[in-house]
Amino acid sequence: MKSDLTARARAGDQEAFRELVGPYQYELQVHCYRMLGSAQDAEDALQETLLAAWRGLGDFEERASIRTWLYRIATSRCLNALRASSRRVTMDGPRHWPDPPEPTRLGDVPWLEPYPDVLLDQLPGTEPGPEARYESAEAISLAFITALQLLPPRQRAVLVLRDVLGFRTAETADILEITIESAASALKRARATLARRSAGTAGREPPPAPGSPAERELVHRLTEAFAAGDVDAVVSLLTDDVWLIMPPSPFEYQGRDVARRGLTLLFGRGLRYRLVATRANGQPAFGVYVHDPRSGVLHANGLMILTLAGERISTLTRFDNSGLGRFGLPRILTD
Repeated sequence: MKSDLTARARAGDQEAFRELVGPYQYELQVHCYRMLGSAQDAEDALQETLLAAWRGLGDFEERASIRTWLYRIATSRCLNALRASSRRVTMDGPRHWPDPPEPTRLGDVPWLEPYPDVLLDQLPGTEPGPEARYESAEAISLAFITALQLLPPRQRAVLVLRDVLGFRTAETADILEITIESAASALKRARATLARRSAGTAGREPPPAPGSPAERELVHRLTEAFAAGDVDAVVSLLTDDVWLIMPPSPFEYQGRDVARRGLTLLFGRGLRYRLVATRANGQPAFGVYVHDPRSGVLHANGLMILTLAGERISTLTRFDNSGLGRFGLPRILTD
């Protein structure tokens, strides 16, 4: 069947080509997202991958599967994008924060974007290969995607191919067109870097299962607290060492005190908010809307993603409105 499709696609049959590569498009896009950290860049890289595959199908020798061949093209396009990238840090502080406190640290991934779970739901049910070390939920979380962006491009590619997708070392080396020894060395360094980064969260409670009663209860309480403008109720849901992160601003803040200060400003001047639940990166998320008393409508005020530890929130990550469309969220709601 695949050989017939390949032959027809090589002969210029575009429908055969779409049928040949269609089963892999969503997983390739997620692969590009892991590599690039940006949903928009991942979409662009996927389109470049499909175009390159269409043009290069005549060179496909069928020594590897079509899936492996597509991953080789996609990874190459991502590495090229990373080499050509000139991502710069935006040094603006939080909006509507007239006197922001000193940041706890500066983040290194201002281009980070959220990824909708509705796209993850369309991934095929194929299990990762035998070399995989990460569960699928962990391998798409904001924390993991952020950590990947701090790795050099080749180390990032090797770790994703080996530890997330489960390709064998020899397959990984072949995809990247490097030696097995180089692939093994890059993987060792990448694992060491991620281990050092994760040491800071050692001992933290695991999050409740997606859709579990504990997660639903926390989401309900946060939604009610925002609707009521109840700062104390929101703060009660946070861990003592909660992080506030607001890409593309590099300033990151830790602790309940600074969270309380930010929330007080957020709810100041009698502003009313509504949270519309969604999911991003396998985590609870919300479109945030603020009521406009003059027009009676609610305007989008960003996308907020929760990282949970036990039954509390350990990180609040707020993005701007630019990615709302991917989540099916409008810019305006009627009251």
